[in-house]
Amino acid sequence: MLVLSRKAGERIHVGDNIVLEIRRISGNRVTLALDAPRNIRILRGELERSAREFQGASTAGPDHGVDDDPLATGSVVVFNGLSATRAG
Repeated sequence: MLVLSRKAGERIHVGDNIVLEIRRISGNRVTLALDAPRNIRILRGELERSAREFQGASTAGPDHGVDDDPLATGSVVVFNGLSATRAG
């Protein structure tokens, strides 16, 4: 795991097409802006288990394998303990 320190307004580039920007730091709360392609699934840490259970229940059956599950293919980005706000 890579741990980075950033100040408000600074960015982190992940791969070629994902950018995280630190928008605001207030006490023990950090506000992030994530810019990623629509096909990248982004989940808050507390929702990961529910999403996996839901995905497992909805794909249960002979026609759906692990290859059909975006959660099993590593396309999930999880941020534990961070809150999200919508800009706009």
